Amino acid sequence: MTAGGLGAKPDLLGRSPQAPNTRRRALGYAAGLVARAFLRSVRFSLLTHPDLDGTDGTPWVLSFWHGQQFALHRWRKRRRTAVLVSLSDDGEIQTGALGSLGLVVERGSSTRGGAMGLKGIVRRMRQGHDAAFAVDGPRGPRGVVRGDGDRVGAILAARLAGGLVVPLASACSSAWVLARTWDKFEIPRPFSRVAVALGAPLDPRGLDGTTLARAIDASREAALRALDADP
Repeated sequence: MTAGGLGAKPDLLGRSPQAPNTRRRALGYAAGLVARAFLRSVRFSLLTHPDLDGTDGTPWVLSFWHGQQFALHRWRKRRRTAVLVSLSDDGEIQTGALGSLGLVVERGSSTRGGAMGLKGIVRRMRQGHDAAFAVDGPRGPRGVVRGDGDRVGAILAARLAGGLVVPLASACSSAWVLARTWDKFEIPRPFSRVAVALGAPLDPRGLDGTTLARAIDASREAALRALDADP
């Protein structure tokens, strides 16, 4: 049993090992509420590839690059969407934040609990959820799919759940870019314009990382063009 699990004992000062995780999750939840209110200030447009018509009964695995995810939260998903969050302390903050943004969180990562987390994602998809993966993580390189074929979590989850991989990207007319972060994290400025683009669905069978990367980049270009067309 790990520290902080069921049956864990208080320390000498009577503090529960659960307390730090509870505080982190509450902090994340509050941050998510702030983010949700902030994103209401931006003008939003959605581009959906026509090939997605008629896929309502099929689960989607939304696949995107790190750095663009903040603006993506402006889009209200078509159905409940499951995401994989690491088992780290920072993951507790993310769990709270993503939960307040309406996402369903499964815990695991590429280094800890990954198989368990992926099983949870697949189970959710079989129950009618979509899923979302940043496919170039967790530490980069930016814009490069980590792994190939079934070693890519998004591709494997789609195949196991009988779903489709859907490339996803956002673009902002004006944004703060955190230049020192590896993913060049983008935060849209208040009252700016945000476009979210959903690309053509991809069959996970035989799908490779290069093809998926090109599809995500194409979605990003579509979002940028939408901003140019609506100044």
